[in-house]
Amino acid sequence: MSRVSRTLTAIAFGFTIAAAASAVQAQGVINQPRLSAHLANQVVGDSVALCAQKKYNVVAVIVDLEGVRQAVLRGNGAPIHSMDNAYYKAYASASLTLGRNEDSTHAIAQRMAKAAPSNIPNTQLPNVTYARGGIAIKANGKIIAGLGVSGAPGGQFDEECGQAALDKIKDQLK
Repeated sequence: MSRVSRTLTAIAFGFTIAAAASAVQAQGVINQPRLSAHLANQVVGDSVALCAQKKYNVVAVIVDLEGVRQAVLRGNGAPIHSMDNAYYKAYASASLTLGRNEDSTHAIAQRMAKAAPSNIPNTQLPNVTYARGGIAIKANGKIIAGLGVSGAPGGQFDEECGQAALDKIKDQLK
């Protein structure tokens, strides 16, 4: 093999290695849709405002899929324990709904209630509640975050306020 051929082969090999390394790097990048800060704040604000119109003092929390709080609003007079409970609902709706693409903590609780009894101990997961008021936030049918609302006199009312707030932005989640 001539010196020029070896040099060209080495250059071609170098480009091949660089291209392969670039492809491997690209495989390590994760693109995860997220709510903008503006939209997240709008949803928690609307959730609290809609409940306040019904005389319910609530807390609303949005978490991303890693469980990190993205937006939090405590309405006037909302019970202090509702701050944690809203987070638990948001965390559960963001994490436990993924596997079955469920819509809410209510859907999870209904599914679990139908499950056959088990003799395996049921270990409580940290930061998780199955109480009503946690709603999965979806964009293009894919769960991207969780909303939790807590403080109304029943979880169904928490859920109604949160769902109404999400309905207001549904066109922006496409």
